[in-house]
Amino acid sequence: MRHTLRIAVLLVLAALATGAYWYFVKQGGTVGGLTAMLSGAASGDAPAPGSGSGSGSGSAPGGGKPPGGAPPTPVEAVAVRVGTVERTVTAVGSLLSNESVVIRPEIAGRISEIAFKEGQRVAKGSVLVRLDDAIARATLAQAQASIAFSRAELSRADQLVRQNTGPLRNREQAAAKLLADEAAVQLAKAQLDKQVITAPFDGVLGLRKVSVGDFVQAGRDIVNLEDIDTLKLDFRVPEMFLPAVRVGQTVRVAVDAFGGRGFEGTVYAIDPLVDVNGRALAIRARVPNPDGALRPGLFARVSLTLTTVPDALLVPEQAIVAFGKDQFVFKVVDGKAAQTRVVLGERRNAEVEISKGLAPGDMVVTAGQLKIRDGAPVAVVPSKPAANKSTGS
Repeated sequence: MRHTLRIAVLLVLAALATGAYWYFVKQGGTVGGLTAMLSGAASGDAPAPGSGSGSGSGSAPGGGKPPGGAPPTPVEAVAVRVGTVERTVTAVGSLLSNESVVIRPEIAGRISEIAFKEGQRVAKGSVLVRLDDAIARATLAQAQASIAFSRAELSRADQLVRQNTGPLRNREQAAAKLLADEAAVQLAKAQLDKQVITAPFDGVLGLRKVSVGDFVQAGRDIVNLEDIDTLKLDFRVPEMFLPAVRVGQTVRVAVDAFGGRGFEGTVYAIDPLVDVNGRALAIRARVPNPDGALRPGLFARVSLTLTTVPDALLVPEQAIVAFGKDQFVFKVVDGKAAQTRVVLGERRNAEVEISKGLAPGDMVVTAGQLKIRDGAPVAVVPSKPAANKSTGS
């Protein structure tokens, strides 16, 4: 008994499935049409399917639509937009001073004066530190006194040679002595000049590491000087981008310290050597910093613009339908859906660049693709406000 009941249930389910396939697929019926047909059959206003009754005007169930005819499917559609698309590559990098140096003395000495304030902006040639120059001045005075005597000796020896009363060798020795004394004077002046340490370029001073009275050896760190009016930006990109990277390209920079602010720079140098460890290309750019907001050492997120397409074709991302490895869109042509294969490019701000397959002004379906097929009649309806908000987000 149970076995017979199961067979009966399976037969009923198979009949229902066959009927649904015939109505929805073969005849293009809709749920609304089926509901109207069943309601009419129940009220006696329309004959039930398969009754064979000849009464009525012979119209099909579902409101007088011809057999097999489906109403246009409502869809949302937009026109293909022409805009600018930039192909970019992202990387991370570090900001560096345009020029950076640690001020150090070339000779040993005791600091007699510190002529700067920490964090001060200084110009090229400004005096920063003075060393005790008493010994250097005395050495110069001694050399200058010796050179005066050497000049007098040379004058006398030259006079004796002209009178043929003195040997030529004495004049040569006097001339050599004068040259040696002149070199001694130059050396004393150079040592005296090195007692004063000046700024080699315009920049901002850091924190000093010495005090007045300190005896410093040659090479001792005194203070760092940084030129930050323009900063250098060092970053790396994978070697696959080597053919597309060029001097003069634009970089956009973001730093955590200024989350809502962007900075721009320009590539000015590309390292000819590719790093064999990371297979990356080292690139250096200049980033203007007129207000001094950026500082050397900051971590930077970099976006390098490789190419710019000014007349790219753009469609919303939701217009793309994937079938296997291919990408398609549904165009609206003469009130019907035309399934069109497309080639995608860059994706930016919820839009996709179409490299091949569309033309400017084509209408593409953005909502309702799952309800239509190639050649199906469609009716374009206004987009819903919620859909517009989500598209712009």
